[in-house]
Amino acid sequence: MPTQLWLIDPMHSEIMFKVRHMLITNVSGTFDMYKATMYSDAADFSDMQIQFEAEVTSINTRNDHRDEHLRSNDFFDAANNPTLKFESTGIRRKEGNIYDLNGNFTIRGVEKPITLKVEFTGTALDLYGQRKAGFEISGLFNRNEYGLTWNATTEDGGLALAEDVQLTISAQMIKQA
Repeated sequence: MPTQLWLIDPMHSEIMFKVRHMLITNVSGTFDMYKATMYSDAADFSDMQIQFEAEVTSINTRNDHRDEHLRSNDFFDAANNPTLKFESTGIRRKEGNIYDLNGNFTIRGVEKPITLKVEFTGTALDLYGQRKAGFEISGLFNRNEYGLTWNATTEDGGLALAEDVQLTISAQMIKQA
């Protein structure tokens, strides 16, 4: 197991999602409160092990009414399931600095395997001498599989929400001493 600890830098990271609304446009949002730990000893992070957790109450779609609905039992049921989680189970290089990161994703207490695409974008020393590593992470999951099944029918017979949700994470990790 790798031993070098890296922690997410919340000032320079972002957790985003998109879902089709009325199946014609995307509605996007973020989780504004989260934490992540990563262990990796390899310079190319090919041995990374990562855990991530976001607070459901921090969901932000820039619409208070929608955010409250998303926190309700219709969706995330934040009162009983305050966090969503990801824990990696393995990593495989696809090509160059692109990896498939396998892990277990948990929403509403439902845990399912997922594969995320990870692009390692490099390392740098910040203005304070801290070593940082950058990653662009993306994936797609079916919200119904996690109990996020609420939907409505539009006036013309279409669905209000698509089943697939796109997850995008821009993560800057800080090497710990």
